[in-house]
Amino acid sequence: MRFLLFLTLMIVISSCSTLKTKNKFAKNPVIAHRGAWKAKNLPQNSIASLKEAIALHCRGSEFDVRMTIDDSLVINHDPEYHKLPIEKSTYNELQQFKLSNGEQLPTLRQYITAGMQDNELTQLVCEIKPSDVSKSRGITVAKKVLDLVHELKAENKICYISFDYDILKEIHKLNQKAITQYLEANKSPIVLKKDGISGADYYFTAFKDHPEWVKSAKKSHITLNAWTVNNAADMDWLLENDFDFITTNEPELLLKKLSK
Repeated sequence: MRFLLFLTLMIVISSCSTLKTKNKFAKNPVIAHRGAWKAKNLPQNSIASLKEAIALHCRGSEFDVRMTIDDSLVINHDPEYHKLPIEKSTYNELQQFKLSNGEQLPTLRQYITAGMQDNELTQLVCEIKPSDVSKSRGITVAKKVLDLVHELKAENKICYISFDYDILKEIHKLNQKAITQYLEANKSPIVLKKDGISGADYYFTAFKDHPEWVKSAKKSHITLNAWTVNNAADMDWLLENDFDFITTNEPELLLKKLSK
């Protein structure tokens, strides 16, 4: 009987400890844009740039998702890869061409799997690109991304961002606990709050043009993120205004500034 009580107590303690450490991301605002690639001349959106962002203990590492004609989710920013339109090509056609460091074009499965290894501090910031084929295909991509994240048990590691507002609304409809940030600076924080979107992730000059959005976001508990901030003076302005996140191609510079 005493052994059973002891075992139960240990299970409860273990569960509480897990809850306390869940989502314990790095206490800095640095989001590495397409991974940390620039300083070491790594390919953008590569697993190597993701691992470098993790090694730097960035708060997040951003990457871009598109879907091939045969429904493979791949990591690439541009709609074309080696002059092949991604949405009209098969994954086998695309993977004939390697990244500059010898990596194959990563699939989303490979990317998330790599991002969950030896990583306690860096969030995976998943940008779902709008489809060039149709609006409905963009929604399909969002659903497939969510299904894969669920399969890999990575929900607590992921933040979703997009320029397509309907993609984010679909994600919120399917998973109200999902963290979402909108990228197109055409909606106020009040509208985001009403639609269940978690954050405003706008080009940094939009916040200078709309300083009232900064105050409104904080009041509405909408997170503030700015992209893509590579200039030291712009970083200073965002830090002075207590932005939650700063997306940058220069994560080392921002981390160095924070350390001072």
